Amino acid sequence: MNEIATRPNKVVYREGDLCYKVFAADYNKADIFNEALNQSRVEETGLFVPKIHEVKRLDDGRLAIVMDHIEGKSLAKLIEENPSKKNEYILQLIDIQLSMHKLTAPELNQQRVKFTRKIELSGLDATMRYELQMRLDGMPKHKVLCHGDFNPSNVIITDDGRACVIDWSHATIGNASADTARTYLLFTLAGDTETAEFYIHSFCKKADVALQYVRNWLPIVAASQMVKGKKHEREMLAKWANVYTSL
Repeated sequence: MNEIATRPNKVVYREGDLCYKVFAADYNKADIFNEALNQSRVEETGLFVPKIHEVKRLDDGRLAIVMDHIEGKSLAKLIEENPSKKNEYILQLIDIQLSMHKLTAPELNQQRVKFTRKIELSGLDATMRYELQMRLDGMPKHKVLCHGDFNPSNVIITDDGRACVIDWSHATIGNASADTARTYLLFTLAGDTETAEFYIHSFCKKADVALQYVRNWLPIVAASQMVKGKKHEREMLAKWANVYTSL
C-alpha cells in the first residue's frame, strides 16, 4: 500500500482502486465504526462521497475503513498551487456546502445533542455552560445535512471537475448556520482571518442568511472545539465561547 496522507492518530493508504484509512491502535473503536456508519448514511443521500466497503482489522491489529479511492486534488492543494485563485476556490467551497445543506439524512446523530454533550465537556465553568445551553436551546431547530469539519482539505475535485466530500466523522443533521460557523472557526484557528471573513460574508450573501445569525452560533461551536484539548487554541476559543463578549 502507498501512503497518501497522514493525520493525527491515522494514516491513509492507497491500494489499487481502494483507500485504507488506518487508525492508531489505541483509537476508540466505537468512533471508527461511527465514522464508517456516518459516511454510509451520507452515501444514501446521493451526495458524491467515497463508497464504504468495510471496516477491516489489519494484520498488525489496527482497524481500517476501506473505501473507494477518489482520484483528484483537494481544494486545499489547488489553493496552494494557485494562490491567485484562492477566492474563486472558496466560492466553489461555499457552493458545495450549500448543495450539501439541501439534503438530509435522518438517521445521523442530532447536531443539538452533540453540542449539548460537548458544552458539558468543554471545561468551562457552570455559569458559562448554562448560558451556552440556553443559547443553543433558543436557536432554530433544523434537520439538514451538516459535515461538522467542512474545509478545503475535505473536498476532492476530480479530473472531470466533480466535487467529492470526504471525512464524515463529525456529521450530524441540524442547523446549516452552525456548520457555517464551524467552517469560519476552522479558517480563523488556522490563522487565515482574511479568508475566514471572505468566506463568512460570501456564504451569507449566497445563502441570503443574516451574518449576525451565523455569528450567534460561534460561542456554541467554539465551546464544542474546546473538547479537542488543544492548549494553543483554548484562550481564543474561551473568548469566543463567552456569550457576554462574542459578536
